[in-house]
Amino acid sequence: MTSLSFETTRRVYCEPGASAKLGELMAGLGASRVVLVTDPGVMKLGLPKAALDSLAAAGIEVAIFDKTEADPPEHLVHEAVALAKQHKADGVVGFGGGSSMDIAKLVAFLPNATQQLFEIYGVGNAKGSRLPLVQVPTTAGTGSEVTGISIITTGESEKKGVVSPILLPDIALLDADLTLGLPRHVTAATGVDAMVHAIEAYTSKHKKNAMSDALAREALRLLSSNIRKVCSEAGAKDRQARSDMLLGAMLAGMAFANAPVAAVHALAYPVGGHFHVPHGLSNALMLPHVLRFNLDAAVQHYAELAPILLPGQSFQNDKTAAGALIAELEAIIDDVKLEKQLRQVGISHNHLPMLAKDAMNQQRLLVNNPREVTYEDALKIYEQAL
Repeated sequence: MTSLSFETTRRVYCEPGASAKLGELMAGLGASRVVLVTDPGVMKLGLPKAALDSLAAAGIEVAIFDKTEADPPEHLVHEAVALAKQHKADGVVGFGGGSSMDIAKLVAFLPNATQQLFEIYGVGNAKGSRLPLVQVPTTAGTGSEVTGISIITTGESEKKGVVSPILLPDIALLDADLTLGLPRHVTAATGVDAMVHAIEAYTSKHKKNAMSDALAREALRLLSSNIRKVCSEAGAKDRQARSDMLLGAMLAGMAFANAPVAAVHALAYPVGGHFHVPHGLSNALMLPHVLRFNLDAAVQHYAELAPILLPGQSFQNDKTAAGALIAELEAIIDDVKLEKQLRQVGISHNHLPMLAKDAMNQQRLLVNNPREVTYEDALKIYEQAL
């Protein structure tokens, strides 16, 4: 008998210019004093202008936290929460990439919580309620706008996750206009990141389900058919393609929030944590090598995904189809001009044992992988990626 549990963000708006609805939507959630969490780059580009104007028009007072950085450390969460308390916030907006949205989730939860940040790492440990939360992604990548997951860097380099349905946002606003000026490298890395989410959700050993599978397949279709276009000079400002990328990334987020990601992410986290490599690029660096490692255990699932990336092609058997999938993903990474080797981001052979050791700390993710990963396996995968 089929049995599944599926949770996601309550409302989604996908429309160019949708960020101008933010004030109306926050007012509808009962908010009058809002903290907007973003980063310096987003502010410098002026991307929140329409959103901020709409908040002002709705009579909502706004405090802006714009110190977010990639792989956000704990102290930024504490600073943002302190601002929310000082502002007496009754609503939170995450406006930016995955890091801003991840901080925003915790800013919505922690001000009125009886728990502290260190107590809620892990799955299902955050309990209680939170402030109204709207997420406005400015990249088509993380899918954080529809997940109950927040990833924070603890200590110098280790990443930990807070995973709880309480963190699921109330509303996701997908505004393609916010992504039109993204640099090619950011567009490429975040796009591949979203494709990894879809692939790992589809092959997840833990909570794999029909709804996540359907979302992952459609996400891959939207992402794979548009990523080359939006990374080209001619297609970078194509609003339809940009909107399809945002929608694909969101669908992939819905998928992996319910069928969790696995070894690609587990091995990518130490790369990002130690060498400050953007998360999407870290995933791209590990993706082909983890897929080859998983091939025998996941050949049928990879074969099912191959026609989505290679429509109209026929394959002799499942193994041929799965190999074609991996080859096409490598071609995409090459075509969008992402780095393909760890050495290109400053990693040497001497670093690999450290990376493998840290990857083994990501058991929350590794248990979802189609094939068990040992320290020796992780080390070999890193060696192949070097």
